[in-house]
Amino acid sequence: MTSTIKKIGVMTSGGDSPGMNAAIRAVVRTCAFHKIKCIGIYRGYQGLIEGDMVEMSARSVRNIINRGGTILKSARSQEFRTKEGRKKAHDSLVKNGVDALVVIGGDGSFTGGMIFNEEFGYPVIGIPGTIDNDIFGTKFTLGYDTALNTAVEAIDRIRDTASSHDRLFFIEVMGRDAGHIALNVGVGAGAEEILIPEEDLGLDRLLESLEKSRVTGKTSSIVVVAEGDKTGENVFQLAEYVEKNMPDYDIRVTVLGHVQRGGTPTCRDRVLASRMGVKAVETLLEGKSNFMVGISNDELNLTPLERAVKGKSEIDKELIRVSDIMTT
Repeated sequence: MTSTIKKIGVMTSGGDSPGMNAAIRAVVRTCAFHKIKCIGIYRGYQGLIEGDMVEMSARSVRNIINRGGTILKSARSQEFRTKEGRKKAHDSLVKNGVDALVVIGGDGSFTGGMIFNEEFGYPVIGIPGTIDNDIFGTKFTLGYDTALNTAVEAIDRIRDTASSHDRLFFIEVMGRDAGHIALNVGVGAGAEEILIPEEDLGLDRLLESLEKSRVTGKTSSIVVVAEGDKTGENVFQLAEYVEKNMPDYDIRVTVLGHVQRGGTPTCRDRVLASRMGVKAVETLLEGKSNFMVGISNDELNLTPLERAVKGKSEIDKELIRVSDIMTT
């Protein structure tokens, strides 16, 4: 594998997700394997602008594969949104002799990398790190599997309380623009209803479904709600509406929130991060740029950053059908 690249920078940007540290580790150790230097950039694009960088060796990433979050930190950067800010970032990379960049993050991070590549012709490869699994071009993103397992475990615990006190729980999970977490968690946790942005259940149908469950003898229920669902203005308003129309139910609301973003990554996320990190570095060494590393049918693939950013991830229609049958 021949390449003019001698030093690769790696950074995490946007919201943190379990598996980011495993990806950082993979990038650093792949660079070491190919005998090139790796530079860790702290605090995403803001750290890039400020030159907040450190050289990383294979030993500097020991014992991080099992850690959630990101050792390189993450931050939003309004300055990078300006041409002047991006010029500072480019000057910083040139000053530190960094030849290419691996960006671990979501669509906002990839948009920044794509524009940076267009303006300066700078080699960039993206690794999808977001628990929402809402990136086009990959079946799974880093952190998604961990978030699913975290949410299912929490709902299992809540169900114990729901059953003990004959309560109806509305449980909100993350997913502002996509219902992947809610749909999979809802099926996995045996929810009576699942509300996602892609499918408008409607208030009347929700009431009808809950009444059907009550009539057939169910004294407790779990309704999983994606935060982006529009059945109600928010999960609390939705719960109030149901309580008003079904006073027999003792209703509670739980918002899982950021607990889904943290924690030890699952084996699946660790392995995926390792594979993607190796692929990202070797793609740059092959002279390719402006791509995102994704996975489909257990094979790694490359998607142009523009398509990854502008494309829309599709909800699993078969799983929606399964959920309809399971909630019968």
